[in-house]
Amino acid sequence: MNAAVRAVVRMGIYVGAKVYFVHEGYQGMVDGGDNIEEASWESVSSMLQGGTVIGSARCKEFRSHEGRLKAAHHLVQRDITNLCVIGGDGSLTGANLFREEWSGLLEELVQQGLIDEKAAQNNSELHIVGMVGSIDNDFCGTDMTIGTDSALHRIIEVVDAIMTTAQSHQRTFVLEVMGRHCGYLALVSALACGADWVLIPEMPPEDGWEEQMCQKLSESRSRGSRLNIIIVAEGAIDRQGKAITVNNVKDVISTQLCLGFDTRVTILGHVQRGGTPSAFDRILASRMGVEAVLALLEASASTPACVVSLCGNQAVRLPLMECVQMTQDVQKAMDEKNFEEAVRLRGRSFENNLNTYKLLSYRKSSFNVAVLNVGAPAAGMNAAVRSAVRVGITEGHKMFAVNDGFEGFYKGQIKEIKWGDVGGWTGQGGSILGTKRTLPAKHLDKIAEQIRIHNINALLVIGGFEAFECLLQLYEARTSHEDFCIPMCVLPATISNNVPGTDLSIGADTSLNAIVETCDRIKQSASGTKRRVFIIETMGGYCGYLASVGGLAAGADAVYIYEEPFDIRDLQSNVEHLTEKMKTGIQRGLVLRNENSNENFTTDFIYQLYSEEGKGVFDCRKNVLGHMQQGGAPSPFDRNFGTKIAAKAIQWISRKLKESYKEGRVFANTEDTACLLGMRRRAMVFQPVVQLKDQTDFVHRIPKEQWWLKLRPLMKILAKYKTSYDVSDSGQLEHVTRVRPKKVD
Repeated sequence: MNAAVRAVVRMGIYVGAKVYFVHEGYQGMVDGGDNIEEASWESVSSMLQGGTVIGSARCKEFRSHEGRLKAAHHLVQRDITNLCVIGGDGSLTGANLFREEWSGLLEELVQQGLIDEKAAQNNSELHIVGMVGSIDNDFCGTDMTIGTDSALHRIIEVVDAIMTTAQSHQRTFVLEVMGRHCGYLALVSALACGADWVLIPEMPPEDGWEEQMCQKLSESRSRGSRLNIIIVAEGAIDRQGKAITVNNVKDVISTQLCLGFDTRVTILGHVQRGGTPSAFDRILASRMGVEAVLALLEASASTPACVVSLCGNQAVRLPLMECVQMTQDVQKAMDEKNFEEAVRLRGRSFENNLNTYKLLSYRKSSFNVAVLNVGAPAAGMNAAVRSAVRVGITEGHKMFAVNDGFEGFYKGQIKEIKWGDVGGWTGQGGSILGTKRTLPAKHLDKIAEQIRIHNINALLVIGGFEAFECLLQLYEARTSHEDFCIPMCVLPATISNNVPGTDLSIGADTSLNAIVETCDRIKQSASGTKRRVFIIETMGGYCGYLASVGGLAAGADAVYIYEEPFDIRDLQSNVEHLTEKMKTGIQRGLVLRNENSNENFTTDFIYQLYSEEGKGVFDCRKNVLGHMQQGGAPSPFDRNFGTKIAAKAIQWISRKLKESYKEGRVFANTEDTACLLGMRRRAMVFQPVVQLKDQTDFVHRIPKEQWWLKLRPLMKILAKYKTSYDVSDSGQLEHVTRVRPKKVD
């Protein structure tokens, strides 16, 4: 929430508005006085940590007409006619009611002599924009609410801690996570940690679920698993509407059905709400805050109150009450035991997560599909491999693992990989299969021979820019090697996020979190030191994604990247800008530099320049983050993204295998049988790799067009630069008010 508040304040000041804090939610609006204070640029510095510094409180008084009358009076006294409300559906519904009553409230205030006619005319319209802050992700119309990703981080941290110690004891852990009415946290954390069973309110288990669950746990143990995890949403119910608690589940496993498994219960509780926000949440909240201000600027008397939402990778505005109504319809469907409708109303993202989880069940195996990693290791690769293997087996294929990329492929390092072999892989960083940067062009004959030896019918390549190049080389070699006429798919997995054809790559989110966490620690280390500037170098090759988006999440003052050329005059201007900020009370500065942004203006050069030019005003420190950005356990986003995208790829491979199977063999030689699966704006899209050639700068290994460059002006605005911000950069604003929730979901 703090990142959203910061973005609203700074964007509001940027467009020339007066911005006010309302402390303690609606209670502060009703009480007035010091609870409503003008915000300054400096008042939101150093507040990207969690929680909400302006406070939040439930307010019974605002639910009454008298309370809303008091609130209106306090707003009119300050000429406040635009409200940005960050909360759940209850808070947003209250805001809409306040807006609908506004003209009547002003008339009452005039009649009571509390305001005059002129004040009523000057404040005749109240505009409302909502942002959803809820860890449960229980609001329809948006793929993700502010706070959800951070809550998933807390859950996965606990699960990872349990898994590291529990393997030796052959235990079963039953975890209760938040979600009284919504099972999103339980469902996605189950996907992200590879849980054996999940119980959520939207899709209660079939009658007799106890026996089915125990049978699955027994099968898991028989396949070599030493640890079982069951995740229960606090609102989980059975088909009759009776609550299913973690203790019910424990009793079933340890006593009722005589499994006799050593079972432990963990209730996470409010720990899920705590901790520092993830990089994703900071970026989401910053983008939503800026979008909210733009929506208020464009609002008119005829514009319905809107809520700022996330659809795929796009910021969109939706009619507030339509989203609220749909959210309430979910609960109505659940009360009526129409659970399929409840899942549908939750939206496509929720439904896809549920379908992916259902796919990961055990069946027998026929077509041979090989999976391998290529390029530098990226967190989430193992989650993608696990998902591909298990969904492949579910689809009826025999899965083969290739060690050490195409180098291992031509050397014959290929073996069948079974269901139990990938147990516990979701939380592992790096690449368990092993990965190399070797391209296949020099070894085509040997690779073709291995395809024949192992009768490989399809290929799934998970990796970075090299993986894209590899598939392109194999596609182009089809004319000389018929063995490559098989369905082939590449999944982008690289921290640099430099693969053409996708807005996001597996591993980039984990890397961003590592960068932001390090920046937070570095800034915190100087909490007792006045006026210090940190110069930090990030990875990414020639791609400035990590530096730019990491800079937005960490609150950087300047970010230097290859895609946006800079010269000595720009450096000098940045130093002068930072110097001026220091004189206004800002105590710390943060400057990020992408490793290949400029061969002459190195990190050392920039450090020395800032040190020299800042003498007497601030001192400098330098830090090169290096390979720590690649390591560590994958974030919940990367685990879930890798799991879902791999499942989708295997289903695509299955379809292509059926389409291309003729006369007893697989033969696929069309463009659409060698594809990259990427996220483009609002959808996951399969794109022929040969068609992506023209969109690629092969010299610098980056796409020619990169969506995130549109976020750079936003970052500069939040760092107090005078820069232009094109409205079209914020997510197709020209028609967003006409987008309806069902279409977005």
